[in-house]
Amino acid sequence: MDRPRPGVFRWFWYAVGGRLPERYAPWVLHDMTGPHWKARHVARSTVGIAPLCLVWLLLPGPLTLRLSLVLMATLVAYFYSCAYMEESAEHRLTKHGFPHGTGKQRRAALAEAADTEAKARYIARYRQG
Repeated sequence: MDRPRPGVFRWFWYAVGGRLPERYAPWVLHDMTGPHWKARHVARSTVGIAPLCLVWLLLPGPLTLRLSLVLMATLVAYFYSCAYMEESAEHRLTKHGFPHGTGKQRRAALAEAADTEAKARYIARYRQG
């Protein structure tokens, strides 16, 4: 499958919610449904959270207060980012021209294929008759 990857600047644009050109649609589908899609979602979230944390660290005040602010804000940001991970992935896929529900269906199909393969390995190993 031909999936051209976006360059660094386009990836940053994509990470903050921008739309990529049409030729990157297969890559976006893989990014939202492939292995480790949750880790990639957290990485994209970090792009939005990190600059704010750096600004908060530069505020005047005691270091412990600034670190506490950064810690609490980061925990809340990651909590909400992960709580709405699937909805965010569906929105991103819809933005790139895929019908709503594509990500959920594709992830379910990939999980079913992996489960079928694992079941076959289990039967071959433990149910030899």
